[in-house]
Amino acid sequence: MEKKIYKLKDYIEVLNEEGLVKGVAASNEELEKNVEYVSYDSNDIKENTLFFCKGAHFLSKYLTDALSRGAFVYMSESSYEQEGIKGPHIIVSDIRKAMVTIADMYYNKAWEKLNLVGITGTKGKSTTVYFMKHIIDDYMESQNKPASAILSSIDTYDGVINEESHITTPEAVTLHRHFDNAVSSGIEYLSMEVSSQALKYDRTKGVMFDVGCFLNVGIDHISDVEHKDFDDYLNAKLILFNQCKVVCVNLHTAHFDTIMDYAKAHAPKILTFGLVPEADIYGYDINVTDEGISFKVKCDKFDEQFEITISGLFNVENALGAISVCYVLGIPIENVFRGLKKAKASGRMEIYKSKARDLNVIVDYAHNQMSFEALFMSTKKQYPDKKISIVFGCPGKKAFGRRKELGEIAGKYADKVFLTEEDAGEEPVINICEEIAVYVKEHGCDYEIILDRGEAIQKAIETADDDAIVLITGKGRETRQKRGLEYIEVPSDVDYVEQFLK
Repeated sequence: MEKKIYKLKDYIEVLNEEGLVKGVAASNEELEKNVEYVSYDSNDIKENTLFFCKGAHFLSKYLTDALSRGAFVYMSESSYEQEGIKGPHIIVSDIRKAMVTIADMYYNKAWEKLNLVGITGTKGKSTTVYFMKHIIDDYMESQNKPASAILSSIDTYDGVINEESHITTPEAVTLHRHFDNAVSSGIEYLSMEVSSQALKYDRTKGVMFDVGCFLNVGIDHISDVEHKDFDDYLNAKLILFNQCKVVCVNLHTAHFDTIMDYAKAHAPKILTFGLVPEADIYGYDINVTDEGISFKVKCDKFDEQFEITISGLFNVENALGAISVCYVLGIPIENVFRGLKKAKASGRMEIYKSKARDLNVIVDYAHNQMSFEALFMSTKKQYPDKKISIVFGCPGKKAFGRRKELGEIAGKYADKVFLTEEDAGEEPVINICEEIAVYVKEHGCDYEIILDRGEAIQKAIETADDDAIVLITGKGRETRQKRGLEYIEVPSDVDYVEQFLK
């Protein structure tokens, strides 16, 4: 179906209906002009683009560049005329809400043509969306149809774009572009991570998910630029229930009663999953094998055994979440079984072994309190007699609580800690590492600060005792480090591990 093109005046009319317009400076001719493209990136401009001025680091130079490249009108919360930039513009009270409305309209509500799955949780989102992708792809392959789309903190694939990601849930304009790309590519299913930030700042506003999945909640993303406290964080995640036809909820999540009360008040239908018989999707009889983890699942439609090849006992709950979503979507059990068995989440619990020594190295994205604790507990259970070294850092200017939380957990459970760079951004790496080190030292744990991540990984591997485990956390297969405001190309943790294990 050909996409409907709207005039500038059509967008202004809709924004007016939402009470977002504070002022308009445009001639009748400009109001009648077709908006051929929408963007907030001055490097991504086409002829007759509507350009959004947004972000804490926005500079008037970006607007000047956008106008010179083909943008004919800009939208912002204040005029740039005082800076000498002339041209048609729309002043709105909330640029984020305006972007959502415009993007949804410009892309003709493409999401309505998809089977849309939204997954939230403090840990496990990436693994669960990868479980979903492998299951659905197996289902699609059996019908000779295109593979499913995925939007995650690891990778993005929408039928047109296939790239590494560095944000969990993209801004509204990019998000709706992904929806549109998927539809135009003949894709029927899209599974995505839905972050608390995306929900709090309306990136997914107006989108209705066919199925939503709430995995768990713990303390994370508490800072002046993210969530002011835990209540703000939890309340943001609960917004997902307002936008789902069916929600699947983990019975083992913290704050379960609060979460279920909200779900009952806002979600049309609820399905529970967990490792207790009360769950609608009940997992039991869990066994660790050389190939991975096997477990049985019982519900009103089947009682079958499944297998996953991703390590970590906590991944059974993630698998149950995926099985619950598939139950709602009506995906055949044989596709669920095959998809789970061959599923791999890039950079998640990837185990590498030294040929010369009895040394295992685990690469994982664990980066917050819940994922760190789960990683250590699972590692100690699977390798009870082995010493543990760990390489990690914390991001700059956000999630400040992680420095204490991760430092304390590593100090408590590790035998040696290597602190290093991990998307420090505008903050000096040494400052972040020294702050983490305070909490590592409290537990009497040996530690070392090595600012270069590659050197830190190399030393952790080379100095580890025989019959040891080295954990490399936080970056997985990511090939970029945030330095200042830029993302710089670097080898991934997996690249480093493979190099140094030789």
